[in-house]
Amino acid sequence: MAERLVGKPAPDFTMETVTGDGKDFGKVSLSDYRGKWLVFFFYPLDFTFVCPTEITALSDAAAEFAELDTEILGVSVDSIHSHKAWLNTPKDMNGLGPVNFPLASDITKKVASDYGVLIEEEGIALRGLFIIDPEGELKYQVVNHNDVGRSVEETLRVLQALQSGGLCAMNWKPGDKNL
Repeated sequence: MAERLVGKPAPDFTMETVTGDGKDFGKVSLSDYRGKWLVFFFYPLDFTFVCPTEITALSDAAAEFAELDTEILGVSVDSIHSHKAWLNTPKDMNGLGPVNFPLASDITKKVASDYGVLIEEEGIALRGLFIIDPEGELKYQVVNHNDVGRSVEETLRVLQALQSGGLCAMNWKPGDKNL
């Protein structure tokens, strides 16, 4: 049986990263996001087909997330060198191009396993997206089959609902009253 993550402290992590411009390597830990909201998402692999649509859409919305005091971190089981190559390959050659947040490498697959999204027999992650609050509590998770991309609009809506501080009815939208 799968363990519940929502409402508990987010599993800790430390991973190597590549900056969104594909130029520099670094490291990131969950504690680096203390005091901010974090949209933390897994995608299966670099140089694939659905993944760049999601990553680009999140990158295009990065300013909206920043206005909500929210950082974005993408992660796959690929190496930092694969991430860098993908970020530095033109889009017309199956590349990603620069994005507005770092990509992390979970090459050991430990983080994907800790977050319950690892497909062990394939050695890749499902499309898992998690919202972690400024205190490190995991507030939201959605996991999709790898054939289906996620929605930036829904992620923003849920983030704003969580930040509203109250009970939010079905289809709540920013500006709606809380229950």
